[in-house]
Amino acid sequence: MHMNAAIDRIMQDACTSGIIPGAVVMAAHGDGVIYQGAFGKRDIGNDAAMTLDSVFWIASMTKAITATAAMQLVERGKLSLDAPIGELLPDLAAIQVLDGFDADGEPQLRPARRPITLRQLLTHTAGFCYDMMNADMGRWLQKTGTPAFRTGLHAAMRVPIMTDPGTRWEYGTNIDFVGKAVEAASGQRLDLYFREHVLDPLGMSDTAFRIGEAQRQRLVKMHRRHEDGSLAPIDFEIGQEPEFFAGGGGLYGTAPDYIKFTRMMLNKGAANGQRLLQPETVALMSENHIGDLHVTPMRSAMPTVTNDAELCPGIAKKHGLSFVINMAATPEGRSAGSLAWAGLANTYYWIDPVRDVTGVILMQVLPFADRACLQVFSDFERAIYTELNAKKVA
Repeated sequence: MHMNAAIDRIMQDACTSGIIPGAVVMAAHGDGVIYQGAFGKRDIGNDAAMTLDSVFWIASMTKAITATAAMQLVERGKLSLDAPIGELLPDLAAIQVLDGFDADGEPQLRPARRPITLRQLLTHTAGFCYDMMNADMGRWLQKTGTPAFRTGLHAAMRVPIMTDPGTRWEYGTNIDFVGKAVEAASGQRLDLYFREHVLDPLGMSDTAFRIGEAQRQRLVKMHRRHEDGSLAPIDFEIGQEPEFFAGGGGLYGTAPDYIKFTRMMLNKGAANGQRLLQPETVALMSENHIGDLHVTPMRSAMPTVTNDAELCPGIAKKHGLSFVINMAATPEGRSAGSLAWAGLANTYYWIDPVRDVTGVILMQVLPFADRACLQVFSDFERAIYTELNAKKVA
């Protein structure tokens, strides 16, 4: 039980010292959970203790679930990785590239040189960006009166791309368009498709775009980190009646639910007595799909929302079908070729097929890539690998 004691201490110390408000952490092999713990408070403004079944906004951890849905439809021949996606999503058929602004501040647009594909959307190489990481997009939204992406309005999706498809990796709203492609190809709304084909088969009953009454009782409060390092609870909620459900970041869920999903990936598409994906599809999703391009650090254009961010800093990274892939082992012990991503409110996961281990850590702190949250994540992950290595030696 020494692993449990070591991680308990790391997590407890982070919460009691006030570095983070609270967290739920879990780790598992393909065949079962090896560690779980809930620490600190759901809300530092009151006394509700964190519990394993606490509900978090998991934000961009939604992306891998959307990618799974899309790849199910690829398997069924209803979606194609390389056909022009504009055939299915007419808004993307005549997409334009923003080529900066003229002397009067007017946006300069030109037609894209090639059509966008599903593969590019899944790898963040289609050209879409986030205004929180691209000041030009912020300027374009202001100039055109286009609603911000976070509004959940269809109009917020009518934006130009920043580079020609396939020419650069840039993190952005790409996978929200994948969600729309899933709807168009399946004839179902995204929430219903998820429920029927991903969430229910995995037993992820606490994961949804809409917060149910039972979930609201266990909802974790969002916290903001001020410049002096202090934390304060804030009111923050993803719109519960959006015009479209955001495949790139709309889900709420729990750590026990999400680890069911990551274990399905470790088990090559099977879980809970169900097969969600073929083994060769999971292998395909886990490969580099961006060729010679690289996943680059994400620079903040909105310091209240995100810090400058880089997962696995200083290590070469490629992109699979919705996952970042570290091309060398990390200092924490994660194997080369592992899969990972994160959510805006400092939620993180990784999937290491070489060591058959996956971990999830959920917190609710803005801005993203909070230094203290990243340190706690690193300490947690390192402790998991320290234990695995000790077992290997023994």
